[in-house]
Amino acid sequence: MTDFTPLQSLLGGAVIGLSAVLLMVLHGRIAGMTGILTGILPPVSSDWPWRAAFVVGAIAAPLLMLLAGREIPFRVPVSTLALVAGGFLVGIGVHFGGGCPSGHGICGMARLSPRSFVAVVTFMATAFVTVFIIRHVMGG
Repeated sequence: MTDFTPLQSLLGGAVIGLSAVLLMVLHGRIAGMTGILTGILPPVSSDWPWRAAFVVGAIAAPLLMLLAGREIPFRVPVSTLALVAGGFLVGIGVHFGGGCPSGHGICGMARLSPRSFVAVVTFMATAFVTVFIIRHVMGG
């Protein structure tokens, strides 16, 4: 069961949206995590400093919350193997979809990209079907 957290969700969405807008305004780049990550892995992109800062910030923010004594309630109702398999499938989808859910869902839809709308509908439909199968067909 997922907790209903409307204020935290609204704040998180606003911060994600603000970071996407700032990245577009300051660097002319789309805030898709896959594209950002590929620029810091070999072969390293010439604009790797902002990419590295973005990734470091994404990792450091929850760690800073933990150091400040805040708890991050996080429950994963599946095995590590299922998480790895899911990550692998997402990676395949990113490759064939020409971008990741963050790039298409946050930035692509904001730019009214038809390709991003199709990608997000596909992501969501696949997620709905997957959850239905796991919870109601497989009994998970």
